[in-house]
Amino acid sequence: VHDMQLLMTKYQFEAAHCQEQLEQFGLTQDDAKLLLRPGSYEEISGSIRNLEARIAELGPVNPGAVEEYERLAERQHFLHTQSGDLRSARDYLVSIIRDIDQTMSKQFTTAFAVINEKFGETFSRLFGGGTAKLQLLEPENVLETGIDILVQPPGKKQQNLSLLSGGERALTVIALLFSFLAYRPAPFCVVDEIDAALDEANVERFSSFLRDYAKDTQFIVVTHRKGTMEAADVMQGVTMEESGISRLLSVKFMDKAV
Repeated sequence: VHDMQLLMTKYQFEAAHCQEQLEQFGLTQDDAKLLLRPGSYEEISGSIRNLEARIAELGPVNPGAVEEYERLAERQHFLHTQSGDLRSARDYLVSIIRDIDQTMSKQFTTAFAVINEKFGETFSRLFGGGTAKLQLLEPENVLETGIDILVQPPGKKQQNLSLLSGGERALTVIALLFSFLAYRPAPFCVVDEIDAALDEANVERFSSFLRDYAKDTQFIVVTHRKGTMEAADVMQGVTMEESGISRLLSVKFMDKAV
C-alpha cells in the first residue's frame, strides 16, 4: 500500500508539472490532445532534441530584431522611392537632351547649308573664279563631325585647304569669315593682320569686301597693308618720329562711304 501511495504521489506531481507546462503555452488538455502527434515517446523526444539543437545554432536571441527590421524596412522603402525618383529624373533629362540634340541638328544643318553656299560665292568673288565648299566628314552625326574645306582656285584642281599656298589659304579663310558674317552679321569683328600673306591684287579685293560688309558690321583691323588702310573710316597708328619715343596717330577719312 505504501508503494502504491508513493507511485500515486509521483504521478500526481508529474501531472501537475504537465499542467503547468500546458498553462505556460496557453493550452488546455483538450488543446493538447488535438496537437498530439503520433509516435513513440523516444521519437518525440528525438524531434525535440533536434529542434533544440537547431535553435541553439541560431545563437542568442536579439531582443531588438523587430525594431531593427522595421528600421531597415523603412530605410529600404525610402531608398527605393529615391531610386525611382532618380530614374524618372534621368529619363526626363535624357528626353530633354534628345530634343535639344534634334533641334541643334536641324539648326546646324540649316546654317551649314547657307554658309556653304555663301562660302562658295564669296570664294569665287575673292579669287576671281574657282569653287569652294565645306564637306562634313560624318554627315550622319552632324553634332560631332569634323568639317573639311575643299577649294579649287581658278586654273587649278580641287584640293584640301592644307595644300594651298600661304596667300591662297589666307584668302580662303577670309572667304569663310565673310560667309559667316553673311549668314549672321556681328556687331563688330576684330582681325589681326589677316591680310599679311596677300598680294596687292588680293589686298584690294579684301578691302572691297570690308567696305561692303561694313554696312552691317564694324571692323577693327590690325594691318600693315596700305590697301587695307585706304578702306578705313578711321585709322589709329603708332609712329616713332624720335628714337625711343612712340606717338599715337589718329586719322579720320571724312570722304569715305563706309
